[in-house]
Amino acid sequence: MTAQQPEHPVQKIVHQGLRLDHDPGRGRYSLWHGSTFVGFIGYHREESLVTLQHTIVNEEFGRRGYARALVTMVLDELRAEGAKIVPECSYVQDYLARYPEYHDMLA
Repeated sequence: MTAQQPEHPVQKIVHQGLRLDHDPGRGRYSLWHGSTFVGFIGYHREESLVTLQHTIVNEEFGRRGYARALVTMVLDELRAEGAKIVPECSYVQDYLARYPEYHDMLA
């Protein structure tokens, strides 16, 4: 018996009302759910090369899909800019293993 692929792709963002804020001065993309701060991705950028250093989500939001949403939103934004990424963060590395559609962004 072989494992079958799901007919529909996995929905990577399951929450409504999420907002991504970019603070280039601090090297952060922050995720907000309404007016509540959820977490952030820290990064370092050199021209179009972005090193994703760490993903931090507040403990109360852990294991509920927020980190996945944050990484998805950041990668989608970086893709739109034509950036390449270096995933230093272990969470981003695990995410890329699950979602190979972002592999073309790897530097």
